[in-house]
This record gives sequence, C-alpha cells and structure tokens, in this order.
Amino acid sequence: MMASTAASQDVVMSVPSPCVNICRMDDATGWCEGCLRTIDEISAWSTYDDTTRRAIWDLLDARHIQWLAQHKKAPA
Repeated sequence: MMASTAASQDVVMSVPSPCVNICRMDDATGWCEGCLRTIDEISAWSTYDDTTRRAIWDLLDARHIQWLAQHKKAPA
C-alpha cells in the first residue's frame, strides 16, 4: 500500500504543463501565444524532469513580462 501511495503522490506533485490550449506560434518571438514556450520546449515537455519544468516556468515569468511590455497599449 505504501508504494502505491508514493506513486500517487509523485503524480500529484509533478509540475503541470503551462499549456492553456491557445496554440499559435508567434513568428517574431518563436513563442506560443498561449503558453509562451518555444516549439522545442512544447515538444519535449513530457520528457523533462520536474527540475527542468520548473526552470521553464521561471523563464515563462520573464517572457510574460517581456510580452506585456511589447503589447502595452498607448494611453488614449
């Protein structure tokens, strides 16, 4: 019973995908418009360990700030 509980916890503790089902690649940045990952990051996500996934999440925070700055609307 202990082994199955540990296996269940591994699944729950796994780092989730940042996918939000808006899958369009931006030619200028090379990022998905929905999750801001590169095509390489998207295609390899299932092979990454949690440490690598967390590192990508950290990159996404910086990319989101950059994206917001690039798409900031001028005051009317």
